[in-house]
Formats: sequence, structure tokens, C-alpha cells
Amino acid sequence: MKIHANDVIVPLDVPKAFQETYTRNYLEITRESGHLMLFAGDQKVEHLNKDFFGEGIPADDNDPEHLFRIASKAKIGVFATQLGIIARYGMSYPAVPYLVKVNSKTDLVKTSQSDPFSGEWYDFQQVIDFRDNSGLKILGIGYTIFLGSKHEAKMLHQAAQLVYNAHQHGLISVLWIYPRGKAVSDEKDPHLIAGATGIALCLGADFVKVNYPQKEGMESKEIFKEAVQAAGRTKVVCAGGSSKDAKDFLQELHDQINISGAAGNATGRNIHQKPLEDAIRMCNAVFAITVEGATVEEALKIYNN
Repeated sequence: MKIHANDVIVPLDVPKAFQETYTRNYLEITRESGHLMLFAGDQKVEHLNKDFFGEGIPADDNDPEHLFRIASKAKIGVFATQLGIIARYGMSYPAVPYLVKVNSKTDLVKTSQSDPFSGEWYDFQQVIDFRDNSGLKILGIGYTIFLGSKHEAKMLHQAAQLVYNAHQHGLISVLWIYPRGKAVSDEKDPHLIAGATGIALCLGADFVKVNYPQKEGMESKEIFKEAVQAAGRTKVVCAGGSSKDAKDFLQELHDQINISGAAGNATGRNIHQKPLEDAIRMCNAVFAITVEGATVEEALKIYNN
């Protein structure tokens, strides 16, 4: 079902002069559905090259342009990645809708060694300058918080400033929030993930990306409802995680949206760890469930062509 401009709830930290810009960006990033299909391409920093080269991963994926080819040919809401890689390839893909991820860290230093911290790479004005100078469709910005890290206060502050500044310019804000640190015993505890989505609301985020909760003896699609409700008017999207069987992945996605009440997904490896044509079809299948309300069977037909 399509939404229209008068269906968009504009946050009060968006100045009147930018409310129309915010509404336009929101409708474009959700493809007039209110649901976000985020194609995640930030893993070259987060996971280094192990997501792009190795057994079971097609040769296509080791070429960074593979991400842009998918984003330009498939149906997506927005392509999320770092500013630098957009600067290197964006001139060849000007029609792609982008979300700039302003912080990232590698996974080389493990939590057992040190609590995680991911500081911002760029200040907000630099993102705005890049948008204006490049002429690209920069619809939003994103930031990761590691909740429970001893560095969480600094990340929460940076995220708060980012969301506020994004809204001041009519951009959409997406927060990645993962409980992680020596104080966290279970990163996928449903109650803790609900706490994370509630924090995203308090920070004023438009969307929050979290992991799918797990608890022994309980169904994730049921316990995820707590996180969706706790987020209030901040919409929840679920991380896609590592590559899995297409039918299982699409079923899980369908459950997250239609049973748990999530408002979309953030999918990377389940799309880009495929040859180009397969990746495009998977992207379109994910889009069909997320934005177009397709059934799992309909989405599988798209993927299987």
C-alpha cells in the first residue's frame, strides 16, 4: 500500500523550511511504502575482505563495483556505504539513492580484548558539502552504536548530534545499534534488543537496524514484537546476517515484517555474495516482500526467475 506526503509524520526537529525535503526523502527512501529496503554495503570495513573473497563467494564479489552494479540494476530503497567508496564510484552511478555511513570499524580487535568503539569519520557539514558538490542523491546518513560498551556515552552523543543535524537538513537518519561489550552477556537477548530500539527512539532516529533476537525455546518472530513496540514511532529493520538458503531467508524476512511488525530490512551478504544476475533477482525478491507486500512464494518466483 502506498503512502502519500500527508501520511509522513515529520519530526519536530525538522525546521519548517526543510519539512518538504524531509517528506520527499522519506517517500523516496521507502519507495512510498513506509518500509525501508536498505542494501547494506558497509562490510568492506566492518568485515574486511572475508565477505567478498573465499570459498562459496563468486569472483564478482571481490570487485567493489559489484555493489554498485547491483544497486543500479535492482530494486532497492537505498544503498548504504561509506562516503569514500561513493566518491570513487558515484560518478558512474548517479541515479542510485545513497545513505552515507559516517562511522565504521573493523572486527580485528575482539570484544574480549577491548570494548568496541566506532567513532565518526566525517562531521555532518562534510556530508552536506559532499552531497551538494557531487549532485548525488544522498537521502540519509547512518551511524553504528555498540550499546553496553564502555565507550557508549561517546557514541550516543555522536549519534544524537548526527540525527539532529540530519533532520535540520531534511535527511533521513538510520542507526545501527548492537549490544556489544564485556558488560553484555547475550547480544541477541530480546529484552536488550528492545532496549536498543527504545534508545533509537530517544535519539530521534527514523529507522533503527538491530539483530534478530534469539531465546531458547521461543520463536524469534514472536519475541521480536517487544523491540518493534518499544521503538514507538522509530521504525525497526532487521539485519540480514550471514548468507543462508534463499527460501529460509525470505521466509524469515516475511515473518519479521508480517508477524513481528518490523518496517523493513537491511540486507548485504544475502544479496552481494551472489553472481550479479542472481544478486539482482534476490534484491528484487527482498524488495517485493519489503515494499510491495509479496508472499514468500511470489518472492521465490522472482528469485528463481
